[in-house]
Amino acid sequence: MTQPPSTPGNDNPTMSVEILSAQQVRIDGEVSEMSQGEDPYARIFEAAQKIALEEGAPVTVHGTDHIRAEKSTFTVTSDGKTEPIGSPGEQGRRPLEAENTPTGSLEGLSRIERRRLSEAGHPSFVTPPPEKPARGMRKWLYTFSAGTINIGPSEKERKHQDLVERIARPLNGSRNTAVLSLKGGIGKTSTTVGVGMTMAQHRGDIPCAIDANPDSGDLAERALGERHLLATPRRNISDLLDDLPEVNSLTKLQTYLHQADRLHVLAGEQDPVLSDSLTAEEWERIHTEFAKYYPVILTDCGTGVSHNAMKGILKTADNLVIAAGFAVSGAQRARQTLTWLASHGYKDLARNAIVVVTDKENVSERVDKSLIRSNLRGMCRGLVVVPFDQSVVDGDQVNLEMLHSGTRQAYMEIAAAIVDGYE
Repeated sequence: MTQPPSTPGNDNPTMSVEILSAQQVRIDGEVSEMSQGEDPYARIFEAAQKIALEEGAPVTVHGTDHIRAEKSTFTVTSDGKTEPIGSPGEQGRRPLEAENTPTGSLEGLSRIERRRLSEAGHPSFVTPPPEKPARGMRKWLYTFSAGTINIGPSEKERKHQDLVERIARPLNGSRNTAVLSLKGGIGKTSTTVGVGMTMAQHRGDIPCAIDANPDSGDLAERALGERHLLATPRRNISDLLDDLPEVNSLTKLQTYLHQADRLHVLAGEQDPVLSDSLTAEEWERIHTEFAKYYPVILTDCGTGVSHNAMKGILKTADNLVIAAGFAVSGAQRARQTLTWLASHGYKDLARNAIVVVTDKENVSERVDKSLIRSNLRGMCRGLVVVPFDQSVVDGDQVNLEMLHSGTRQAYMEIAAAIVDGYE
């Protein structure tokens, strides 16, 4: 066990603490199991206060939260008072130095930082309250000290909040993102559902997802689970098309939709003969109806770019997400898709596309990600890697709460990139 770093000019006793998981903490090298519902931070502060009482001096605590990927150093006294060591900047905060940023040089800054920079030259007669930490040891310090110690959010929290703000940005009118691929089984539908639910979680309006896959798409199954669909009347895109002249309100339209949390879902036709017959004109009628009520529409397309409805889908798309497998061959297929789009009148859609590479075979460590990126460099706006996650691979219902944190993070990055592309 590595000894905690010494603090210059401080002879107080020290503690090294780590939060390993929601169930385990390590205090001075000894791992302790947490009981159900016990707060790991409470265990740490209790141990620190006990040592302070025994030693008759404040304890310097060097803490590492492996869940939040952040570190903090602070003291705890025998009467439970806490005090951070070091300035907020030393605790991980990175204040934006607006005066050192050249005018007009905003590249690389987050949306929050750009906003702060733009506001830096405008005087304010009201001092804004300091940002409060929402997670981890920083939040515990803030709560434990009744708000007197506020070292602010960590850099990870700030990045998370930046993603949330980008996803939640209000939109004028309705926007449509088509999710497509040249090959099946590489994460197209799971991406549609995961990103749709992520948007539903963070946006003030309600997004919807439409299954336009001509090959008996399973968007509704991935969003709601097969058991739910078996227990409810199954209405799909073909039923809506048949009744479209009588659909004259959101209330009426929603009788054809399923609801997965706040994400509204239009199921696809399961009869391949009927689903393959969806035309571009019929798609445009469907899209026109949804655009009256939904600011964000995600369209789960079929495999390939040549089926009947695709011309109408591309015509109504504001941007694209292209799903690819986690291999150089997957990147090459994505490249072929982008090349086809650019050469068939969709150059802007190709240039603004987001390529999503999903690791469905747990090969992340054996694949040269830089080679994949170099294959796609200059052909699209961005690339996001979704790490291996058994909940995605199984092909069952996509539940955000059951996904790994890395998968949820990837879906947030995709959602933010999509909304950015609506500008």
